[in-house]
Amino acid sequence: MVRVKRGKMGHRRHKKVFDRAKGFRGSLKKLYRVSKEAVTHAMKHATRDRRLRKRDMRRLWVTRVGIAVKELGLSYSKFINALKKKNVLINRKMLSDLAIFDNAAFKKLVEFISQ
Repeated sequence: MVRVKRGKMGHRRHKKVFDRAKGFRGSLKKLYRVSKEAVTHAMKHATRDRRLRKRDMRRLWVTRVGIAVKELGLSYSKFINALKKKNVLINRKMLSDLAIFDNAAFKKLVEFISQ
């Protein structure tokens, strides 16, 4: 029977884990068993936080639009309701960008809504 040497495969498998553990501190990047566990946890948190980031960004946009509309004498809910009634299809991210970077256009939008 021919002997099979498996050193190359093990090295490749370990290398994948060590590449993902780059930037970790201490034995988390040097020892395979510890590194594998740390990478598993990191990937789990990364997966969860990609969803949380979407939620957080929407909250931020809503807050920004709410503050900008409050300065012009409306509430956020009335503003969004008026947008829907006028069939203005613009998402909260774009509304937030308008409120921050193009204040004049945002004011015109609010004036159009309040007519």
